[in-house]
Amino acid sequence: MAKFRILVLDPIAQEGFDLLNQDASFEYEVRLGLKGDALRTSLNEFDGAIVRSGVKITAESLEGNKRLKAIVRAGVGTDNIDKNAATRLGIVVMNTPAGNTLSTAEHAFALMLALSRSIAPAHASLLAGKWDRKLFMGTQLADKTLGVIGMGRIGREVATRGLAFGMRIVAFDPFFTDEQAAKLGVERAPTVADLLPKADYITVHTPLTNETKYLVGMKELDQLKPGVRLINCARGGIYEEAALIEGLKNGKIGGVALDVFETEPCTDSPLFGMPNVVCTPHLGASTEEAQTQVAIEGIHLLINFFKTGEIRHAVNVAALDPKTLESIRGYLDVGHRLGRLMSQWHVGSISSVKLTYRGEVCNRDTKLLTAAFCAGLLETAMSEEVNIINAELLLRERGIELSENRNHEPGAFSSSMSAEVSGDGQKLRAGATIFGNNMPRIISLNDCRLEAYLDGRMLFFIHQDVPGIIGAVGTVFGGHNVNIAQMSVGRQGEKPGGNAIGILNLDSTPPQEALDALLKVGGIEKVKMIELPEAGELPAWLTS
Repeated sequence: MAKFRILVLDPIAQEGFDLLNQDASFEYEVRLGLKGDALRTSLNEFDGAIVRSGVKITAESLEGNKRLKAIVRAGVGTDNIDKNAATRLGIVVMNTPAGNTLSTAEHAFALMLALSRSIAPAHASLLAGKWDRKLFMGTQLADKTLGVIGMGRIGREVATRGLAFGMRIVAFDPFFTDEQAAKLGVERAPTVADLLPKADYITVHTPLTNETKYLVGMKELDQLKPGVRLINCARGGIYEEAALIEGLKNGKIGGVALDVFETEPCTDSPLFGMPNVVCTPHLGASTEEAQTQVAIEGIHLLINFFKTGEIRHAVNVAALDPKTLESIRGYLDVGHRLGRLMSQWHVGSISSVKLTYRGEVCNRDTKLLTAAFCAGLLETAMSEEVNIINAELLLRERGIELSENRNHEPGAFSSSMSAEVSGDGQKLRAGATIFGNNMPRIISLNDCRLEAYLDGRMLFFIHQDVPGIIGAVGTVFGGHNVNIAQMSVGRQGEKPGGNAIGILNLDSTPPQEALDALLKVGGIEKVKMIELPEAGELPAWLTS
């Protein structure tokens, strides 16, 4: 009987090897520290591989690979794996997002306590032969306010521990609702800006994205509560290190504890040695329990994949055969773009999502289309990498209700899909379709019917349906050298004079001054820039 061969590229806990030893369908080899030709050759000899963070699986190491079917990262981050290259070769990449949750949460709390009680400098002082009790007067955590930015698995565990210490918790997450906050016994902050001035301690548990980079930077220093202590066990770059240094020097920041840095490995930083700073070398997941758990989870992923075809925690590909994927690629693109649009248009937390499919598309696998929408809705807000395999699960884990309806009767188009996103007292509806095989279009927004390209830089403006609005918009953008590629306007109802929505497809992103000028035009009530993928640009999980 042919066996599945597994390559172990980094050290893993013995419990992982025990699982492989118990199953006669598998054999494995441990080859540590591989790179270059040795890594490429080895990857061609095995059906699956498991890696931690030491070995980098690059496009070059996967080039020409005809055998490898799955790579598992025993941990969360998959930056050391070229996922695009793996996708092109049909290699599933999976991770173990839950394995280090408790260890990272505990490390964040350890750093918080170390800051509060001056653990590191007091220890160093004692080793130097000094007994300076008064010099290291501390503060207790009880009755202080802990700000938690990011309420995924780790953020919730930190919040729970804060409550156990008698702290007040104020939390922000774009998908965290008032109902969820009430169940946990915490306060929900509508925005990060609302959270910053309230917190005595701030800890971040988000991915590093364009939206979260320098979430606390120079311009946020004035918003912080004087003496605040900042902790980061998530990703380097969420705090701007230069701003931390400035805040410590001017006294605005009372302490900083970092486990992660903008550039790693980091062995030289102006922060090192500054008073009220505690730093560790990315130790959040470095516990025996965490390493045991990620090894067990990782090996289980490989065993289930090869024996049953199950794919869990995939970060790059869809569980589809090429023929099926090609037949619905255009619809998946529409769903993904619609989700991206709704995530940017809807402000505040989301409690429910309703999707409706109409016409010929109902004969397709609408569950996959729903997953594509969810991926677009979530992908900029999640620490996990989101695709159509894990998107719906991640959405439901956030407590968001999801429903899907189908109407086989065609409407104005042979096929269309619409979404309704609700939360924080808001309800946004939008519809989309595809022209030809690959031309996504938005066809409705709230009660307005219109038609616009669903790609690139889009400016939405809500206005009164009166003469002069469109001309004024053109004048403003002309004065700021912004070219309008396409315009679409839709009104509510059939008669003029009510509310209307305009959509502009722009050749460049307008400066803030142009947007401010639009809001000064009489009759324009709201202006919103939406950034979508360019025409023909697909997410990695849709390009395999």
